[in-house]
This record gives sequence, C-alpha cells and structure tokens, in this order.
Amino acid sequence: MKTIVAVLALGICVAGTVLAQGSKYPPLSEYMMEPEAEIALARSAAPENISAHATIKVLSADGYKVAAQGDNGFVCLVMRGWSAPNFSPARDRELVYDAKLRAPICFDPVASRTVLPMKELRTKLGMEGKDTDAIVRDVAMAYAKGELPKMEAVAFAYMWSADQVLGPAGAWHPHMMIFAPYYTNKMLGDNACDTAPCVADDSGTPFALIVVPVHGVTAIKSKSSAKQKQ
Repeated sequence: MKTIVAVLALGICVAGTVLAQGSKYPPLSEYMMEPEAEIALARSAAPENISAHATIKVLSADGYKVAAQGDNGFVCLVMRGWSAPNFSPARDRELVYDAKLRAPICFDPVASRTVLPMKELRTKLGMEGKDTDAIVRDVAMAYAKGELPKMEAVAFAYMWSADQVLGPAGAWHPHMMIFAPYYTNKMLGDNACDTAPCVADDSGTPFALIVVPVHGVTAIKSKSSAKQKQ
C-alpha cells in the first residue's frame, strides 16, 4: 500500500494543477495509418514465428481495436507518442505530441495482460486531448485504485522493426524490452543504453523499463515497406 500511495503522490506532484487540454496536439489524423500498412508494421516488431500467430491491434478513432486474432498470447501493435514514459526521463514525456512516432512492439503474454492496458489507457487519454501532465496523473491514479493490473512480475516485448520511428532520432537498435518493476539503472551497473542493458524509462517505479540492444540480428523490415520499394 505504501508503494501505491508513493506512486500516486509522484504522479500528482509531476502533474501539477494546470491541464492545457489539447494545446499542443497535431490533428488526430496525423497519428493514424492505413490498416494494411499498420498491420504489416506491427508484425515487423518480432520474428515471424511469433508475430504470425500474435493478435494484431490497430489504432482507430476509438483506440486500439483487434484486426487479427492470434493464438499464442502475444499482442503486436504500433505504439504512438502517447506511449511515452510516465515519469522519466522528463524530456521523453513530450513525445506524446509527436504525431510521426511509430513504435512497433510485440508484447509477450504477461506484458499483454499487465503493460498493454497501461499503454492503451495512455493512448485513450491522449486521444481525449489530455496533456502529458494529466496523462501521468490519471495513470498513477488508475494504478493506485486498482484499475490497472499490478506489474509485479518481469515481462518482455520485442521491438525488432527496421521501420521504427522512435521520435526525432528515428530508428534505434533492434532491442528487447524488459518490464522490471522498481528497477534502477544503478542495479544494472549504470550502463549506457547503446552498449548494454539499461533502465531507459520510469526508473524505480512499477513501470520501470529495461532495454537490451540486440546485436548481430538483422532488423525486420515490414512487408508493407518492402512492397513499396519493389
């Protein structure tokens, strides 16, 4: 209970009192994709033996909807800027306003049950025009009230797409995402993210995220982008 209260308090502290609804958001249409291209991009997040059997979700005007039902417990989708960190690093929280961000990801069965609901809530709040501070506040409150599942176990996700656009920097290494509640980078040795596993987002919170660059593995091109180059 103390931990939940601390998270809620942090969320409220970060949020402040001013809610500038939709003041910086581009039009919603700029976040959208053609369904066929979005499905192909989502599948490029993981090796085909995983993504071919995964549930695929695409973004609609009402949030993420199932476009293809899978049978292996994985869920693949293309995250937008609304899936930015909840608390830290602070600069990355502003990615909610980047309509060009496209982050293909395949959540494993555990992450599909625990992490994905939080990402979908962030998306819903962003689509409603909530600013980054309001999103942080509402996510923290939902978690504290038990409206979001507890993140009490390690979970994984693939982000191997060659077509990812992770903000102004564009693509990054193909990498694994490890959702490790309450981890800090110090616990891993204060590593640099480009060369070794590091805690990249939300250090020390229930939403802490470790990224592990995958070296020596060819990033996966989406079939949609491959067709366009033929």
